[in-house]
Amino acid sequence: MRRDVFQAIADPTRRDIIHLLADQSLSLNMVADHFDISRPAISKHVKILTECGLVIIQQQGRERYCRANLRQLKQVSEWVEHYRKFWDRKLDALEAFLEEDNHKKKKKKK
Repeated sequence: MRRDVFQAIADPTRRDIIHLLADQSLSLNMVADHFDISRPAISKHVKILTECGLVIIQQQGRERYCRANLRQLKQVSEWVEHYRKFWDRKLDALEAFLEEDNHKKKKKKK
């Protein structure tokens, strides 16, 4: 199954793994040490993150090291930006409407 970035960040544990790996590469065991869930569960989360390109695994000797590929979050950023612009326009229009309505009410009182 091909996963996307949105599926990956939907889970809080996966978001925590991304946060953990944002500044440093860690072995799978070191990643698992930060969580109160089983190592196989962490491996499944890392696999999902790898499938969508948010985590890259590199073999170094007998250890597998994980590092975050934060460039993949660009897709999320672009999606959020679209809706940020949408809501900015809507809230600006609401603000203008309320200011005009307030101005009209003040005129009526005079």
